[in-house]
Amino acid sequence: MAIELHFKLDKLSETAKTVVKNAHSKTLLFYGEMGAGKTTLISAIVSELGGEDKTSSPTFSIVNEYKVADGIVYHFDFYRLKNQYEAMDMGIEDYFYSGAWNLIEWPEKIIDLLPENVTIIELSMLDNNTRVLKVSEK
Repeated sequence: MAIELHFKLDKLSETAKTVVKNAHSKTLLFYGEMGAGKTTLISAIVSELGGEDKTSSPTFSIVNEYKVADGIVYHFDFYRLKNQYEAMDMGIEDYFYSGAWNLIEWPEKIIDLLPENVTIIELSMLDNNTRVLKVSEK
């Protein structure tokens, strides 16, 4: 089952609640062009899960870890990855099978390493203040 909604950026908290409620797994794959709001939505999701830490894009560190109410969230940004072997070297499978939330930007960079049960989040820009969100399962 898939859902699609349009949302204004000032309704980000409500949108994060919708994503968490409709996630079929704890591994969420975020697809969208640069500037679509993937990192911003992930920050709202971390807050929705009870995280109090300030979130930021892990573009250079590749993974950030946040404590939330029921455990840990791992936030990945694979944009700068040269190949899948770099993800394997960092022990990506350990993260995926840890039972923690895994929020992944640019998952197409590690397509062969992704677990089977994932929730797909597609973001696109309608205008400067409005986004289209699609949530589906693989």
